[in-house]
Amino acid sequence: MTDYSSPELPPFDTSVPHSARIWNYWLGGKDNFPADREAGDQYREVFPGIVDIARTSRGFLARAVRFLAGEVSIRQFLDIGTGLPTASNTHEVAQAVAPECRIVYVDNDPLVLTHARALLTSTPPGVTAYINADLREPDKILAAAAKTLDLTQPIALMLLGILGHIADYDEAKAIVKRLLDAVPSGSYLVINDGTWTSSERQEAQQGYDDTGAVPYTLRTPAQVAGFFEGLKLIEPGVVTPPRWRPDSTVSGPTEVEALSGVGRKL
Repeated sequence: MTDYSSPELPPFDTSVPHSARIWNYWLGGKDNFPADREAGDQYREVFPGIVDIARTSRGFLARAVRFLAGEVSIRQFLDIGTGLPTASNTHEVAQAVAPECRIVYVDNDPLVLTHARALLTSTPPGVTAYINADLREPDKILAAAAKTLDLTQPIALMLLGILGHIADYDEAKAIVKRLLDAVPSGSYLVINDGTWTSSERQEAQQGYDDTGAVPYTLRTPAQVAGFFEGLKLIEPGVVTPPRWRPDSTVSGPTEVEALSGVGRKL
């Protein structure tokens, strides 16, 4: 079953770059516009490694979901900051392992909603739902998610490439804590986020922020690891995306300016 109960959204402005569409462009997708491609090209000219970050981060998503649905039998996923559908979406990976998995996607981009209706279809035993909401609205997200997910049972909370939209680190940590407080022991937190360890990455990010797009704040490695405080980290801990439980699908560089991790709520 698939549920898209969100209200209709106003038309989106294609003249302003949007992170979800730029990410789609870096992944080789076609759901983007000239402003997105221009911003994406400018970023890549200064920091070519961004394409490797995009592709290895997508690979991490698939491996993390397979681990959760397979090895630890998680059947509920709350994916905030869905982005545009591409290959190996959360519901596709999870329901390939266990068709009864229930997935709730959250995003606030009208283009994501448009494609969600067309592409994010569920297996018959499971459920896929979409919520139009912002990460800054954790209570709204939780209330809407509770219509699809059983918040008394373990949930995988997925925050991939989204936390940088909260510039203040303490605020971002407080949002993560609010979401984690609402789910029971045995739930998991999955994070993938950009880091700044080179001047080229910082310069590219500043150029992107100056385009008028919603700014994205890169974190230090210590800050990314800090989101997992109080959780039991799953081996190998907080590492670059290609280094998190690599399999035969992993290729290319292993050192990219992003960090990934999975932690279990005790």
